[in-house]
Amino acid sequence: FFFRLIVLYSLQPTSYLSSTRNPQQRCLTWTSQHYYLRHYSSLIMTEFDRAAIKSKASAACGWNFIVLMSRQGKIRLSEFFSSYTESQKKRILRDISADVLPRQAKMCNIIEKGEYKFIYRRYASLYFVVGAPVEMNELIVLEQIHLFVEALDGYFNSVCELDLVFSLHKSLMILFEMFIAGMLCESNRREVLQQIVEAEEMVEEMSKAGEDTSSQLDDGLSFQEQFQLGRKPGARGPRGNR
Repeated sequence: FFFRLIVLYSLQPTSYLSSTRNPQQRCLTWTSQHYYLRHYSSLIMTEFDRAAIKSKASAACGWNFIVLMSRQGKIRLSEFFSSYTESQKKRILRDISADVLPRQAKMCNIIEKGEYKFIYRRYASLYFVVGAPVEMNELIVLEQIHLFVEALDGYFNSVCELDLVFSLHKSLMILFEMFIAGMLCESNRREVLQQIVEAEEMVEEMSKAGEDTSSQLDDGLSFQEQFQLGRKPGARGPRGNR
């Protein structure tokens, strides 16, 4: 569009305008040029608006974070898909504990918190809390949470809180297989579980006899997640914990 403006402006050079003796013709020339400039500048602004709407819509398609918290306020799983500082993460966890846990069963499960909102569902003793952009559809988020719970239930065969405590890496594998950067990329539960099973078989084939395969699956976990599993960071191999 900028190239078109330059071409249109060059179509009526100043030498031609100065050489035009007829004032009426000069006035018409300036009027047509002014019309083209206004027309194409409005097209450029329209393209900018469309780009802004597309970027805003793409940002509203994914989760900012997901937190699994028990009724006692214990964090069983937490994953942040957007960039937050440690102080912001702690504040989010405090807000979840203060705003979500005391709510009654008949109360609304959507809490707006400024730039994002809490959307949660309770399953037995666990709260699945998702931080989503304000523009995102709440019903879609609720369905995505239920889809994630169904995948966990299909893998652990009636999942419970202890499964998340002792098999945190398996839960994260299922989460990362379904969601990338907070956006749902695989909605087929059977396909997700098949990929997890193939990854486990590959680890078992590559491992030696008598070696702890669960320690190899923990290589991609952070120190905090390893501490949640009860393992010391760096304790790998057949000896297990030290």
